Amino acid sequence: MPNLNKTRTALSGGRRGNTADPALRRLRIALTAFFALDGLLFAGWVVRIPAIKQQTGASTGDLGLALLGVSAGAVATMTVTGRLCTRFGNHPVTVVTGLLFSVGIALPPLAGSPLVLGLVLLVFGTAYGAINVAMNSAAIDLVAALRRPVMPSFHAAFSLGGMLGAGLGGLLAGQLTVTRHLLLLAACGLLITALAGRVLLTTPAPDSGERGPRRTGMDRAAARPAGGHRRAVVFLGLIALCTAYGEGALADWSALHLEEDLGAHAGLAAAGYSVFALAMTVGRLTGTALLERLGQTRALVAGGATATVGMLLGALAPSLPVALVGFTVTGLGLSNIFPVAIGRAGELAGPSGVATASTLGYGGILLGPPAIGLLADRSSLPVALTTVAALSAVAALVAWAVRDTAGARSG
Repeated sequence: MPNLNKTRTALSGGRRGNTADPALRRLRIALTAFFALDGLLFAGWVVRIPAIKQQTGASTGDLGLALLGVSAGAVATMTVTGRLCTRFGNHPVTVVTGLLFSVGIALPPLAGSPLVLGLVLLVFGTAYGAINVAMNSAAIDLVAALRRPVMPSFHAAFSLGGMLGAGLGGLLAGQLTVTRHLLLLAACGLLITALAGRVLLTTPAPDSGERGPRRTGMDRAAARPAGGHRRAVVFLGLIALCTAYGEGALADWSALHLEEDLGAHAGLAAAGYSVFALAMTVGRLTGTALLERLGQTRALVAGGATATVGMLLGALAPSLPVALVGFTVTGLGLSNIFPVAIGRAGELAGPSGVATASTLGYGGILLGPPAIGLLADRSSLPVALTTVAALSAVAALVAWAVRDTAGARSG
């Protein structure tokens, strides 16, 4: 794996590109809009899950099976999307998947049964997974051209979009039916895609000049990662998985932990994930400065170590305030690991690298919640949540262990 801490690429700092170039500036704004759109639509859907459950008459078990359609569709489509990006280009695929995702969010209210809901969510998840691979691949091209480690800023836009989507969803839940709410989000998505997509379709993908041959349909051999890079991408996917495991676990179990183990009432229990998500956003907004100061390896190791300490504190805390501090520290630690890992995988292997690392990473979201539940049944929820700390430590160890493998380029 090329050295994660000392390399001439954008993700690790190094020489800066022409950040004043109007074309690059427009591309950055357009891609930021797509990341924010992704978070906005997904959060808008999540806050209306209870209404969809009631509308379809699904039991808790039926709903759980139906919701697997989102994850299954996302994971299944990521590798295919990587190939489409290689064949047709990152920009067109980002725009097309943005349109599909915007339309897809209006489909769940049309389901009249849990079975149909599961099928609809499979389509929705396919669009969600596809746009994540496409826009990350497009962002990696831009980051390389800028020669600045700005990848975390795109993921911060996703987090901000998610917070906005959740907030608006809570406000609109009592005012609009779920059908009207999601149709409104679909219309917003189509509008944003049309405006931002125009920039992507009229602006060629930037070339940093240091990434070797362009990966197009005419040069598929160049798109295939070499053996060393392929192994590196798998390691980066493992790092992403460890991070996503923690995000999924905290999303599903933090409130229950605070309520049942620490006696918090429902309002305060909900604050657990809120402080975690806010810390993730703050961490990503400051991620560029952190990467420029520390480099990739030190940022990954420091993030994993910070999340380990924070999650041990959050899981084993004797009181609510201490647990909230722990969740905050965990969010800061995990915030930049996923974007750095995915960005580096894309730099090494193009869209196929993004697809492979993303598939492994999102597998952590699939693995985390059920694994925590099974472990909690066998022991306790606090003990089960310490696995988040364990995997954060694994991410730090993997990042450190592979920092100097063959093929490194010095900065």
